[in-house]
Amino acid sequence: MLPIALKPSALIALFAAFSASAMQPLITDDAETQGAGGHQLEAAFDWSRTRGRGETERMASAPLTYTHGVTDAVDLFVGTDYSIIRASGNRAQGFGNTGIGFKWRFFDNEAYGTSLAVRPQALIPVSSRREEKGLGVGGISGDLTLILSQKLPFGALHVNAGAGYDRFRYRHSDDNKRNGHFSVAPVWNVSDQWKLAADMGFDLSRSRQNTERSRYAEIAAIHSPSPTLDLAIGYLRVLGSERPGSRTHKLISGMTWRF
Repeated sequence: MLPIALKPSALIALFAAFSASAMQPLITDDAETQGAGGHQLEAAFDWSRTRGRGETERMASAPLTYTHGVTDAVDLFVGTDYSIIRASGNRAQGFGNTGIGFKWRFFDNEAYGTSLAVRPQALIPVSSRREEKGLGVGGISGDLTLILSQKLPFGALHVNAGAGYDRFRYRHSDDNKRNGHFSVAPVWNVSDQWKLAADMGFDLSRSRQNTERSRYAEIAAIHSPSPTLDLAIGYLRVLGSERPGSRTHKLISGMTWRF
């Protein structure tokens, strides 16, 4: 049986939750919506390696998110991922938590280029077996993210602040976690077809027994060969607060199709 992986894996899962419908390949979301009747499909492939406490964990995952524009200001989305985890000579694979939620852009000032949105999300529990393998959490969990997007001469700046809760099924209730997230992502419009982005932030995960902190930085490139298609690639580095400290390197590739 795979141990509930290394703690850094929980941090990666936290990023996945807070970035459920973010602009690929960023963790930080933007306040844009699809518009009434719009559809969006995001598919990605991620590979990561985490080293900490004398162990190495490798994970490959394939997230998939579908978004539908209910109104010009409200999107509904559903997303999940399939992961393969290798750690301590063991291997686990399967689907993680499915996230269901919506994004509501409740403020939009075109004159100043400022938009505000809120994005609540609920995570559908996984089975006890999948939770034991480190593929997700088995209790009803969720998060809430506040999003600020500001248009600037070079492109845009996006800021996220979020809070969430992970409730485990088989573990002691003291292991349930309260999560916090803050991140900033400037995006540069290099040309009509190319964007470059940076993404920086920190996360906090607190239980009755301990507190875990992490900080991350990402660089990314987004290519738009057509108005309906984006191709993206990014590199993410995460530093965990465990003693001894953990380090995660993650490569991200993704495709976004709007129709």
